[in-house]
Amino acid sequence: MVWTPEQTGAFLDSAAQDPLYALYHLIALRGLRRGEAVGLSWTDLDLEGGWLLVHEQVVQLGWRTLRTTPKAGSERVLALDAGTARVLAEHRQRRVAELRYLGLEPDATAEVFTRADGQLVHPDYVTRHFGRLIKQAGLPPIRVHDLRHGAATLASGVEMKVVQDMLGHSSITITSDTYTSVLPQVARSAAEATAGMVPRAAKTP
Repeated sequence: MVWTPEQTGAFLDSAAQDPLYALYHLIALRGLRRGEAVGLSWTDLDLEGGWLLVHEQVVQLGWRTLRTTPKAGSERVLALDAGTARVLAEHRQRRVAELRYLGLEPDATAEVFTRADGQLVHPDYVTRHFGRLIKQAGLPPIRVHDLRHGAATLASGVEMKVVQDMLGHSSITITSDTYTSVLPQVARSAAEATAGMVPRAAKTP
């Protein structure tokens, strides 16, 4: 199941004050995988330039975590819209203030999303916490990965290659399958756009 854009907006509004809001915002709007979001470091971001580098991920092995490279073909540079850059900048300001309150000095090379004490946030916690936020928002349950799938639906009308690059798919076929099957209206929009490209003579009454 994938949320409609309206449901995604309702979730983000409901979760706006949550400490991990920026993480779910990134997954929902820029299509990061859970492990890619958890693995982000501040050195991977250029908020003034408006871009984000995806070149590492955190995977879960049992309860143990391992930092590794993303899936083959998934390393990419993502453009950040002004709203997402602002969300990340506000998240950084908040984390710096929280760490200093605890007597800890912020590390410019540390992970973007951490626990209160600055330690890595566990991928499983991201999933479990997402479930709690969904209940809080009163929305139908979906997986964190479905939130990523929803980013493809939000890109309806965008060139397929751009969506492939955003999601880090190794094949445009994978993107096409996701892009046109997650929501029926996306497939219909694609069909209408294709038909609209063919010029036709005006019909006679």
